[in-house]
Amino acid sequence: MLDLLITNATLPDGRTGMSIAVQDGRIAEVTEGLDAPAHEKLDAQGLLLAPHFVDPHFHMDATLSYGLPRVNESGTLLEGIALWGELKPLLTADALIERALAYCDWAVAKGLLAIRTHVDTSDASLLAVDALLEVKRQVAPYIDLQLVAFPQDGVLRSEGGVENLTRALDKGVDVVGGIPHFERTMADGAASVKLLCELAAERGKLVDMHCDESDDPLSRHIETLAFEAQRLGLQGRVTGSHCTSMHSMDNYYVSKLLPLIAQSGVAVIANPLINITLQGRHDTYPKRRGMTRVPELMAAGVNVAFGHDCVMDPWYGMGSGDMLEVAHMGLHVGQMTSQAGIRQCFEAVTTNAARVMHLQGYGIEAGCDASFVLLQARDAVEAIRLRATRLKVFRKGKLLAETPAATATLHLPGRAQASSWMISKA
Repeated sequence: MLDLLITNATLPDGRTGMSIAVQDGRIAEVTEGLDAPAHEKLDAQGLLLAPHFVDPHFHMDATLSYGLPRVNESGTLLEGIALWGELKPLLTADALIERALAYCDWAVAKGLLAIRTHVDTSDASLLAVDALLEVKRQVAPYIDLQLVAFPQDGVLRSEGGVENLTRALDKGVDVVGGIPHFERTMADGAASVKLLCELAAERGKLVDMHCDESDDPLSRHIETLAFEAQRLGLQGRVTGSHCTSMHSMDNYYVSKLLPLIAQSGVAVIANPLINITLQGRHDTYPKRRGMTRVPELMAAGVNVAFGHDCVMDPWYGMGSGDMLEVAHMGLHVGQMTSQAGIRQCFEAVTTNAARVMHLQGYGIEAGCDASFVLLQARDAVEAIRLRATRLKVFRKGKLLAETPAATATLHLPGRAQASSWMISKA
């Protein structure tokens, strides 16, 4: 007898009337119209069953700290970094863990079950590293939490930067991070990319660098990152996050850069909510949007994912852990309003992001983990439009969270008595 049988589901690829059979935490079968004995049955009623959401770029050590010790009044990236520097001496492990666990609760409720979080290694105490390693241990039953050793102040710019990052890896941090555009010179930035990629190759680690998070079109460390990935045989294991300078680069240079990134197997993560907020702050009018060239990167064959980046922290005072909100902003900033473009934005917070994190057993196919979300939407386009309610969230066949359907009761003579904002497909 099956543990769980979901029937009459729509899948992100457009298949309808599908049944998903679950046994021992894995998907045993995906087929049309299956009826079999099961301990639990769920009729999806034609709604969308999607693999769980994935956030490949986040800062959990800072999350939910908004207003501590003050608010970022200018809204700029640099004031956010300065504010984080003021906050770090006030951090305690207990408070950091409490905030991170609270955010993980939010994430589960939103169907977000895999997160890659950068953790600052600039402080020699590595307090944040130890705290997030403890969070990773506690949430392991329900969230795949991947930690990136992130030298926020620059691995070469800050005293002991290389040593601190190396110690973080020794403690069990998963991914090598960097921030080349924040080093003192362009040359130091390039040197940091080389050093960190070599360290990752030596240790068999993935790489994810904050790369060219700037409006400066001459910030071109993504080129060096792509070169080092190819030189060291790290194809498919390296990610450039943000890459916002590409928004301001001239088209001729980008025409050279895009194939270089594609050939190197480097993935790119855009962070639409934060890129549209932090970039272009020095512009008057017209103002740049700042987000990297998502449609063009995708067309070149680059794996592009979207991250949330920040929720209620020194850089961003909004957010709730909703990756559909991220996708919604991404399609607007990238003007990806075609049906195909909207679906690509859905993939950017699901399958593409799972590839960045090298998640095993991800998807809705036989043999995959039974970790998925039933959405109050009939397809991926409607899911993003509505930022659809997560009706049920499953992790390896176990129900983790459920939310009542969003429905408004109407008191309008001669009209329907309720509305869920969904368009009838009949």
